[in-house]
Amino acid sequence: MNDLWLRKPSVAYGDWQDRERSAAGRRGYAPQSVVQHRAMLDRFHRHLVAQGVTIANFDSEHIEAFWLDPEAVSYAPGTRKRYLQLLDRLCRHLVEIGVRQNNPATGLVGDAGWPVQGTVPLFLPEAVDLRLQDFVNAYQGDDVSILRMRAVVALFLGTGITAAEGRAATTADLHTSCESPYLNVEEGRGKPARKIPLEAFAVSALAAWKARREALPIAGGLLFALRSTGAPITDMSLGNIVRDAFRQIGYEAADMSPRILRNTYGRRALLAGMPRDQVSRLLGLASNHTCDRIMTTIDDRP
Repeated sequence: MNDLWLRKPSVAYGDWQDRERSAAGRRGYAPQSVVQHRAMLDRFHRHLVAQGVTIANFDSEHIEAFWLDPEAVSYAPGTRKRYLQLLDRLCRHLVEIGVRQNNPATGLVGDAGWPVQGTVPLFLPEAVDLRLQDFVNAYQGDDVSILRMRAVVALFLGTGITAAEGRAATTADLHTSCESPYLNVEEGRGKPARKIPLEAFAVSALAAWKARREALPIAGGLLFALRSTGAPITDMSLGNIVRDAFRQIGYEAADMSPRILRNTYGRRALLAGMPRDQVSRLLGLASNHTCDRIMTTIDDRP
């Protein structure tokens, strides 16, 4: 059944809703609503196919890119909200049955009523960005959990990669001992392969973690892996690590996940005068839409 979600998600959705309605004590959606939802899911699935991803691995940026499609760009706020509610409910179900590992729609549902041009990616204030950079650089000990926490923050704040790319990164992808340290990012999830220079503040923390990680008795070569199996660290664990780092510096944000670190990296690059085309390429984005939205926060500064 899980395979049907990858091949024909709207059919799998209809089957799921039929079972929901037949379950004892559950009302479920009316048949006409299920037909409408299947049509919406078909429309979104065509977008995912064009982006080179599946129902199992799309992320929040693929949802945001959906609103730029010629048909979807004209959607009213109410239609946009219905799509996000559908995707949120769908992804929660897919996580429960093991098809997905996360729900990329969770953080977007609250923004569903905003006009497309009005949404601004969350980012850290410049002063907080600097505090987090200092936090990454300050530690001189050898505690594994602290080394890993600083390396996780350094990776996302210093390269701007996505959580999925961070989970897939290997020690071989990370080059910290060369003259110009960089991270190799493999092609995947609709994003191109690219080589990202490491921000200077991130190098020492990542170098220390790489050396320690290679000495740990964990199978495989993932940069951040589960100790028991060597499998990729979960998105939930990454989020918890980032939140712990925020607590260490005494800061709270509406979004305390790798996403806000990625947005902060992009904004920092734009503030430094890097052309938006180059920033978009480093972020692995096919368009400048995200950079344009971030630029509004820079252009509007006193």
